[in-house]
Amino acid sequence: MRLPPPVSFDPLSLDLLAQSRESIAARRHAEIMRGMAAIHAALEPSSGASKALLDQIRTDLREALNLKEELDAITESIQRTKREIATLHSHSPGGQVTSVTDELGAVVSGTEAATNSILAAAEEIDEITGALASRLSGPDAEMARQISDRVITIFEACNFQDITGQRISKVVGSMKFIEERVTQMAQIWGGLESFNDVEAFQMPEREGDEALLNGPALDGDPNRTSQDAIDALFG
Repeated sequence: MRLPPPVSFDPLSLDLLAQSRESIAARRHAEIMRGMAAIHAALEPSSGASKALLDQIRTDLREALNLKEELDAITESIQRTKREIATLHSHSPGGQVTSVTDELGAVVSGTEAATNSILAAAEEIDEITGALASRLSGPDAEMARQISDRVITIFEACNFQDITGQRISKVVGSMKFIEERVTQMAQIWGGLESFNDVEAFQMPEREGDEALLNGPALDGDPNRTSQDAIDALFG
């Protein structure tokens, strides 16, 4: 089988072919450059939008971190508040605030009872002195009058009970208000039973004579020693 004779090109044809290839390559290069320019132009607005989006994300992250720090601070405050409430209710059956208000109420009642006794005794002294003064004369009558003046001084001094009682009553009212708010906070967190697992602050133990300074027990105090127990101790 014979092969076809080789094709021969003249120099002019080869030159035209080379120019044609260069022209095609130039057109393709120009098309590629135009395409890249179009892509670059298309990416420019997107780049600006992406930068704005990144800035917004950074701002949101900063705000989220600030919010987390604030939430951590709130959580720590809540835990400390729960420990404070647990401490208030761990040192007495009815709560430390209740114990203090009851003690102040007992102070008012005891002071009022003592003042009434003083006033009753002063009135009797005044009556006796008046009856005695009518039977006396001279220096003895003057002494009776001085006793009456001192009785009036006692009456005036006993006004302290009314003023002191009013002031203590205001304090008691304020402490009861605080106790109600604390109780409501405890109810929000599930009641006082929910504080059983909360570690209370440890109060320093009193020693020596200070440990004995508890004062008279209140009537409703479950730790109060009964009179029968005292009689049995000395019996």
